Amino acid sequence: MTPDNTPTVSNDIKIAALLAATIASFFTPFMGSSVNIALPSIGLEFGADAILLNWVTNGFLLAAAIFAVPFGRLADIHGMKRIFTYGLVIFTLASLFCALSPSVYFLIASRILQGIGTAMIFVTGLAIITSVYPPQHRGKAIGINVAAVYVGLSFGPILGGLMTQYLGWRSLFLLMVPFGLLVIGIVFWKLHDEWAASKGEKFDYGGSILYSLMLFLVMYGFSSLPQVDGWAMLILGLVGFLAFIRWELRAKSPVFNVRLFKNTAFTFSSLAALINYSATFAVTLLLSYYLQYIKGLEPQTAGIILVAQPIIMAITAPITGRMSDRIEARLIATVGMATVTIALFTMTFIDSTTPITNIILGLAVLGLGFGLFSSPNTNVIMGSVQRKFYGVASATVSTMRLIGQTLSIGIATLVFALLIGRVQITPDQFPALMESIQLCFVVFTALCFIGVFVSWWRGERKDVE
Repeated sequence: MTPDNTPTVSNDIKIAALLAATIASFFTPFMGSSVNIALPSIGLEFGADAILLNWVTNGFLLAAAIFAVPFGRLADIHGMKRIFTYGLVIFTLASLFCALSPSVYFLIASRILQGIGTAMIFVTGLAIITSVYPPQHRGKAIGINVAAVYVGLSFGPILGGLMTQYLGWRSLFLLMVPFGLLVIGIVFWKLHDEWAASKGEKFDYGGSILYSLMLFLVMYGFSSLPQVDGWAMLILGLVGFLAFIRWELRAKSPVFNVRLFKNTAFTFSSLAALINYSATFAVTLLLSYYLQYIKGLEPQTAGIILVAQPIIMAITAPITGRMSDRIEARLIATVGMATVTIALFTMTFIDSTTPITNIILGLAVLGLGFGLFSSPNTNVIMGSVQRKFYGVASATVSTMRLIGQTLSIGIATLVFALLIGRVQITPDQFPALMESIQLCFVVFTALCFIGVFVSWWRGERKDVE
């Protein structure tokens, strides 16, 4: 044991753990950003409308969010490496199914399965890194891991645009198969240890069912607004949320220890992450539509333009991760959130005549803000809980990201449903599409402005071991 109670781990294990988690953190966001570029091509092949197309992304995010917390708890009990490996297998198989999809409905179902595998990967990868790296080096490791996410986002639009244009959208999913096999190989070759801080404790099946059902009703209901059934599911979901909180407070071994939210740093950092992802994730989707429909660009060209944001993220994240080991993370993250707000505000003014250089500049500023925010914020969340809650904390990071991403797409879907309707996007729909994109950016700017204050109110960071 080290002086700070972190178990002594060899450098080989640290490197292997970081490598496996980082590669996995690369190809899962790559999948998301590349699929956003491919959505117009998928819609053309299957004759799907804009609302149904959004479910190719939404179904994936919904499944990942629903299963993140239960799998985080299972990882604490049965071992992080085990859940991580199972997740890799499911993700790899689901990617193959996506590539072979005969219809848009089969594709959505396969994306849901892919989301389940992603949940298992995300909640364990970060927890494994946190388990093997002591606090004084953890920010740097988390920064590298977060950078991999942004590198995946960077390559997604470029490589996704190229592959969609010259090899077809199915090639994107086929590319994931060798990536998955590579990480599985690293795990079996080098990671012989297991991390299960809550080994022997019982799994909370009742809480898990309540959590999954509640989250499904809230997120699916939100995405179905303004229809009556959407409101009904949203209300039922909120009732389910209260039932879940009551259940967890009474459970001897809860799937999610809601008492963690008594920790101000944990609570406000998690809420800040939720707001940040809610306000930013749909940007790629909106600008993909804007560049291909309004500007008439090919997928390859649109992808090259969209890469401005994640490239700046990838450069910034490792630096801010290392800085957060020495400088108050609240300050760095809040500056990042404010920068994101400014970038989103500038995008509220885009129209059919906006120069491409303005779009690139706005994306670059957005990437800078996100890079400043994400690594320090994640470091605070993981450092604010005891070791036995690493799986749950990692699941919280993933859940906030995934719920935020789903809400972001849900907001876009709701705006599209109100202003465009369930029709294929044709030149006749371009004015309504442009109005929808502008309104989405207004909503996202308002959200992020609130997030600036949430980020600051978290208080000073105090690591727990």
